[in-house]
Amino acid sequence: MNQYVIHGGHPLFGEITVSGAKNAAVAIIPAALLVDGVCRIENVPQISDVTLFFSILEELGAKVRVLNRHAVELDCRSIHSTKPSYELARRIRASYYLVGALLGRFGEATVAMPGGCNFGVRPIDLHVKGFRAMGAEVTEGGFIEAVAKDGRLKGANIYMDQVSVGATMNVMMAAVLADGVTTIDNAAKEPHIVDLANFLNSMGADIKGAGTDSIKIRGVEKLTGGTYCIIPDQIEAGTYMAAVAATGGQLLIKNVIPKHMECISSKLQEMGVSIEEHDDALLVRRSEPLQRTNVKTLPYPGFPTDMQPQITVVLALAEGTSIVTEGVWDNRFKYVGELKRLGAQIQVDGRVAVVEGVGRLEGAPIQACDLRAGAALVIAGLAAHGTTTLGSVQYIERGYEDMVGKLRAVGADIEMVDLPEPEKQEQTVS
Repeated sequence: MNQYVIHGGHPLFGEITVSGAKNAAVAIIPAALLVDGVCRIENVPQISDVTLFFSILEELGAKVRVLNRHAVELDCRSIHSTKPSYELARRIRASYYLVGALLGRFGEATVAMPGGCNFGVRPIDLHVKGFRAMGAEVTEGGFIEAVAKDGRLKGANIYMDQVSVGATMNVMMAAVLADGVTTIDNAAKEPHIVDLANFLNSMGADIKGAGTDSIKIRGVEKLTGGTYCIIPDQIEAGTYMAAVAATGGQLLIKNVIPKHMECISSKLQEMGVSIEEHDDALLVRRSEPLQRTNVKTLPYPGFPTDMQPQITVVLALAEGTSIVTEGVWDNRFKYVGELKRLGAQIQVDGRVAVVEGVGRLEGAPIQACDLRAGAALVIAGLAAHGTTTLGSVQYIERGYEDMVGKLRAVGADIEMVDLPEPEKQEQTVS
C-alpha cells in the first residue's frame, strides 16, 4: 500500500547512475540453473523481480549468497526440484525462462504460466515450437510441462515465425547443453540477448551470432561457473532521458552503453533535446520547446516498445500533433486514460495513438497499470504543475532500482508514502 507523491514543475539537474539491465538480469539469473558450479554475477539491479528469482532458485535448492548491493554468488549444484512454486512463478513475467534452463539441464520442467504486468497476452507458442523441435514433449495449461523424450534435448534448426526476444533467449538456454548444434534463425537482436549469450559463454557455453538474426549454439557437456557483469539498463537510461526532456534541465546519465541508446537518442534529438555522447555516459539537456515527431516501436535496433509510454508523455508536451504506433504489443496504451487525467490530449485507435501537444499538464491522482506505464506516469507527474499522487507503484519497483532516491538527488520533489490499510467502518441505519 505505497504511493508516490510528486510535486511537479521542477527541472532536473545533476547526475544519475544507471543500474544493471532488468531485462538481462531476469534471464541471466534463471540461466544460472544451467551451471554445474558457482556463478558470481555483478551489476545486479536491486529490483523486486530479481529478489523474486532469488527466492525461486533457493526453493529449488540453489545457494544464493548476496555479496553486496549489486553482486551475488549462485550455486546451483544441489538443485532438487524442477517444479518451482506456483505462487512465486506466477508473479513474474519472465518465469518462462525457468523452462528453458531446467529443461536444458535436467531434461524436464514444470513452471506456472507467467504473470507480472498485464498489458496484453504474452504468447509462448514460439518457445514451445523451439522446445519441441529439440525433442521435448510440451503440454500447456496452468503450467508449462516439458520433458525431453530421451532425457536430453537434441540440436535442431529453428526458425522464429516472428521476432521474439523471450523465445530467442529461452531456446538459447535450452540449447546450450543439448546434444548437437542448434541454429535459431530470425532471432531477436536486443542487447540483453547478447548479454545472456556472453554470460553463458563465460560459463563454458559455445554460442556464436548473438546480436544477429542467426544464432548458432553448439551443445556442450556442462557449464562450470565463472564471473560475469550485467550490462547497463538501456530502458532505465532512456526513462531518465525522457524525464529531463519532459521537465527541462540537464542530466549526466552515467553507466550507459551509448550504442544501445541510439534508437532512443535519435527520437529525442528530433524533438529538440540536446544529447552529448561520452565513453560511458550521456549528457542530456532540454531548454527549448519540444517539437512533434512520429514514433513506431520495433524490434532492436528499432525504437523499443519498453520506451513507448515514456516517449508518449514527452510528445504530450510537444508542439503539434504526433503519431505513436505500437509495433510489438496489441494492448500497450492502457495508461493513456490516466495520462488524460493530467490533461493530456491523446486518442487511441488500436495500435495507434494520436497525441496533440498541450501547454502543460496538471497534477491529479492516478494509478500505474504496468512497469513502463508506471515510469511514464512518474515522468508526467514530474512535468505537471501541482501535486500528483501515483498508486500501484509496486509495478515500478519490479524494474527500477530506487527510482525515488535517484530522482530526488537531481532535484525532483517526489517521495514514497506508506498508506494505512483502510479501516472498516460500522454501518448505521437512519
